[in-house]
Amino acid sequence: MAVLNNVIISGGGTGGHIHPALAIADEIKRRNPQANIRFVGALGRMEMDKVPAAGYDIDGLWISGIDRSLTSTRNLSFPFKLVSSLWKARRLLRAHQPQAVVGVGGFASGPLLDQAVRKGIPTLIQEQNSFPGITNRLLANRVDRICAGLPGLDRWFPKERIVHTGNPLRAHVCALAEGQDTATTEALAHWGLSEDLPVVFVMGGSLGAQSMNEAVKTILGKQPRQSERGYQLLWQCGARYETESQAWLKSHPCDGVVCSGFIDRMDWAYQAATLIASRAGAMSIAELALVGKPAILVPSPHVAEDHQTHNARSLTELGGALLLPDNQVREQLGSQLTSLLKDPESCARMGSAMTQAARPHAAAAVVDELESLVS
Repeated sequence: MAVLNNVIISGGGTGGHIHPALAIADEIKRRNPQANIRFVGALGRMEMDKVPAAGYDIDGLWISGIDRSLTSTRNLSFPFKLVSSLWKARRLLRAHQPQAVVGVGGFASGPLLDQAVRKGIPTLIQEQNSFPGITNRLLANRVDRICAGLPGLDRWFPKERIVHTGNPLRAHVCALAEGQDTATTEALAHWGLSEDLPVVFVMGGSLGAQSMNEAVKTILGKQPRQSERGYQLLWQCGARYETESQAWLKSHPCDGVVCSGFIDRMDWAYQAATLIASRAGAMSIAELALVGKPAILVPSPHVAEDHQTHNARSLTELGGALLLPDNQVREQLGSQLTSLLKDPESCARMGSAMTQAARPHAAAAVVDELESLVS
């Protein structure tokens, strides 16, 4: 296999795109510490902050998606953004001369992969979901390889180009499955939580979930004291809801609660948690399977073809999780959390069942495919 010395990774927009991109970059660096890896994202999006924080350089394209309301005035600028981004993508490829280009989905993937294909540079898509986004669907027939995170992509992509790798996870999350994890005591100390009560970790995805945030407020409104709830709460409210959530906590004093908009070191959150309530995005599903903690999954109703429900069933059918519809989460999350915490035997069985779906070596599998393309 060829050694990867110079790779560009494009895409982003949400943690579900950014985290696998960083996992792929980390695996390339693990194999060749001298490798030059550059990211390309969309200006103003989450990746422009998160990628440099992880130690990688990133260039931004002036690009965004088309508003679903076709009459929206925001769509008027789309043709200009697209032309600008295609032009900059061409310049970046000329300047950096990558061996290969990886796209992980999101607006910025499109222009860079399009120009890489035109220049004959080997290209690979890493698709996280069972229902791909529009950028990857448009490019699927032109790229060299498609690494699938979940089954079912053959109805969208050419079968002969699909390799089932699982979804790449960053090393500090994978370490939880390999016995190299942060000690629970250390993880609890990081969050300022006590060892005396269990910890419920509620996460609504990198951007947050309003219904899950409302469910947390309902719980805390009824039981502000951890002694009443019987558990502590680690609440990942989402970047766009952080100001609002922190203001709510300030006006509704509670104890045993830690609130954060975005969590970079998910391993510390998972290790501290006794029980998890989560959206059912592809990356959340991959991480939950790996860490082997019982979960209540609340699929988002705002996604194409209800693919988060399909994602959730991959774990509920194994017995590793419970499924709670979004329209019931405000009223029922609190009672379901309490019920599960009172049944540690069921929690233990669910945690064990979770690990049956784990794919801890997905990043290595994707990089293997990338190396084969440039051989």
